[in-house]
Amino acid sequence: MPTVALLLASNCFMTLAWYWHLKSGMTKALPIVILASWGIAFFEYCLAVPANRIGYAAGWSGGQLKVTQEIIALLVFAVFAVVVLKEPLGWRHAGAFACLAGAAAFMFAGR
Repeated sequence: MPTVALLLASNCFMTLAWYWHLKSGMTKALPIVILASWGIAFFEYCLAVPANRIGYAAGWSGGQLKVTQEIIALLVFAVFAVVVLKEPLGWRHAGAFACLAGAAAFMFAGR
């Protein structure tokens, strides 16, 4: 579905915009990091806005779109945390994902 694909791509940009500097940019001046992150986040908006419009036009509710985005965000961040930040995943990550999956089940129940 185009909505999920666009949300996945937008979350890749947003995760990069929010967290890239933790690994390699801690020595850079904060205003530079903020401007660079805004530049990256521009592409997130270019994908997230159409994703939400397409999903809403296809009958998804705002809540369904938001919960889906949060699940995708957690998955994208989990990969980023392991691959880029070299942080291990643990039971708390699994628990958070399970809670979001439960939220999605509630949001999509009956639709």
